Amino acid sequence: MRGYRTDRSPAVAAQQRVATEPRPLGSGLAGKAAALLLLASPGAFAAATRTREVVRRGNVTIEVIAEGRGPLIVLLPSLGRDSEEFDPVAAQIAAAGFRVLRPQPRGYGGSTGPLQNLTLHDFARDVAVVIEHEKAGPAILAGHAFGHFVAKMTAVDFPKLTRGVILIGASQKKADPAVQRATAIASDPSQPEADRLQALQRVFFAPGHDARPWLSGFHAEVQKSEAGARDTTPQAEYWAAGNAPILDIQGDNDPYRPLSSRNELVEEFGATRVTVVRVPNAAHAIIVEQPRAVAHAIIAWARRLP
Repeated sequence: MRGYRTDRSPAVAAQQRVATEPRPLGSGLAGKAAALLLLASPGAFAAATRTREVVRRGNVTIEVIAEGRGPLIVLLPSLGRDSEEFDPVAAQIAAAGFRVLRPQPRGYGGSTGPLQNLTLHDFARDVAVVIEHEKAGPAILAGHAFGHFVAKMTAVDFPKLTRGVILIGASQKKADPAVQRATAIASDPSQPEADRLQALQRVFFAPGHDARPWLSGFHAEVQKSEAGARDTTPQAEYWAAGNAPILDIQGDNDPYRPLSSRNELVEEFGATRVTVVRVPNAAHAIIVEQPRAVAHAIIAWARRLP
């Protein structure tokens, strides 16, 4: 694939590196420009057509944004944020010949259900219901930041529905408490704007990228619910992601994945199972900083799966 190259030197076993955008595409005008460029490519118009459907299970309703045709890829968003932030990434994956599903988190759009006293198992069940409803075989689960916890949990609880797991901006096994505190400030609208911007720039955005758009977009109730589910679910229950193949997409500037942790999963689960892709000029908000690089990494890896 153009713009994608492999680096398999002994010092960085199973690691790969991808070319990046000359500037972040993100949301707003940049995201619209990316969509227009995508629509200019052959066959992209049909792939870019999006639908919305509601899937129900008991007292839970999940709105699903869907596009494209082909093998299933499910995209799961960051803590307290909307899956529509995946727009540029989803469009590119769909145009490459995949069926892309984005279940909206409970509390967003048409997704409703209890938000208190949940565990990651509850969110995994929401994802499983969406895959079962699609009736198109197992899916690749791709979770950004908090979404990677849900992807892993789904792979553990529903292995027959899982073809592979993609971690995008995932944390190391023992996250730095200082980074977690900065994230709490960045996502809290009650904090002074200057403090939030400083924290956003430290954790979420690489140098030279504008952090201001992420001053908005955090849903407090959803964030509290998801953080509670993460914190009350023992790490041992989800960490291994079952036995699914794993793609670990890391931003070179992401403080959640310092250099010392880059090969953490490879060392624990082996290079046969885990592939690491490093994306330069990206931090924790990697999906809006480098959407093309993220999409290319997902597409290339998914095409190599059995």
